Amino acid sequence: MPESYYLDQIITVNKQGEGKGVFCVCSAHPMVIETSIKHAVKNNAYLIVESTSNQVNQFGGYTGMTPNDFAAQVKALAEKCDFDPEKLILGGDHLGPNVWQDQPAQIAMEKARVMIAEYVNAGYTKIHLDASMKCGDDDPSRPLEKEISAARAADLAMIAEESFQSLGSAGAAPRYIIGTEVPIPGGAKEEEHEIDVTGIADAGETIEVTKASFYQRGLEKAWDRVAALVVQPGVEFGDHQIHAYDHEKAKPLANLIKNYPGLVYEAHSTDYQTQDALRFLVNDHFAILKVGPELTFTYREAIFALAWMEKELLGGNAKFELSDIQNVLDEEMVKEPSAWKNYYSGTQQEIVFARKYSLSDRSRYYWPNLRVQTSLKKLMSNLESQLLPYSLVSQFFPKHNNISSEDKNRIDPQSLIRSKIESVLDKYSKACGGESG
Repeated sequence: MPESYYLDQIITVNKQGEGKGVFCVCSAHPMVIETSIKHAVKNNAYLIVESTSNQVNQFGGYTGMTPNDFAAQVKALAEKCDFDPEKLILGGDHLGPNVWQDQPAQIAMEKARVMIAEYVNAGYTKIHLDASMKCGDDDPSRPLEKEISAARAADLAMIAEESFQSLGSAGAAPRYIIGTEVPIPGGAKEEEHEIDVTGIADAGETIEVTKASFYQRGLEKAWDRVAALVVQPGVEFGDHQIHAYDHEKAKPLANLIKNYPGLVYEAHSTDYQTQDALRFLVNDHFAILKVGPELTFTYREAIFALAWMEKELLGGNAKFELSDIQNVLDEEMVKEPSAWKNYYSGTQQEIVFARKYSLSDRSRYYWPNLRVQTSLKKLMSNLESQLLPYSLVSQFFPKHNNISSEDKNRIDPQSLIRSKIESVLDKYSKACGGESG
């Protein structure tokens, strides 16, 4: 079954009340992606991997990758893992003028059009059209009118349609996601006491205004492929705070989408929700769940745990130079603070703590750093040269020590990292009505 048709199927059964959903892996980290692919292979499942406009665009984004580069990387990992390419769905998140919002609308939108075309040409079939942000010459004193945002989203949809048609492909046409959540992508900048659920009038107006903009441009067939609306269901996370899903509070919003056949909600920033909360979201027609920072937060947890194991096992042994990965990572974050300085606040001690342990996990931007990679390789080399004692594994990976007795003397650090990441993937798979193994 072509990948986009699978998304259609999930939406159909979800609207029928079967409690099925799908989750999207929103990460550019190679090990997170590879582990996600292996998890999908193990469970004979489809997999959605997404990149955002600031991660991946025609200028490289912060990953240095164009849409074609990112698609090639994911497809190469899929081939390495013997994953059925028809079960891989590539998604583009927050595609619009976000990266260039400090520039005049005409310039920002032209760059967004080029980006959309490159995403579609690279084989992305799940496209989130997000033109909700103001551009440099929009009136700063008032909210951006929905009609303007919808018109810009429809303009981008037209480019996506033209790009797909130019491919001359018999594959599935793009499926579109519209709307945006209240917080910025990747988590809130500061702690909030309460998260407001999107009002039903606001959600309904977004659907109707966007539909009108599509129809004004002759995009009726494209509108039929609008799969979901992004809203704020009341879930979010800050540095150290998690806002849990409140089923009762979101009930009016959940009921609203029942009036729109073929449409479900997409929930962003669902990271760190419990499996039960995620299950409630899926049952309430938030059929598409996004997870990203929790996966790299978990990766960082695993690396730190391995560093403590390294110190316990090899500290004081003159034959080994320890990786010192925790300090190296923090030093590189301090040298180039652009990825976290606008997100972390408080006393100096609080900022130091956040750089390591914040739930928003801004450290994820620094793993490709050359010095960090060198330190990481040393950590792996040191640990791979040893038989890792089961007692030490049990101490630092207590939830991931369900290893058969004959394997307990052959534990490798890479498998421990993967097991941590898989615990998050298992949670999402089960919440979406799937299996985990």
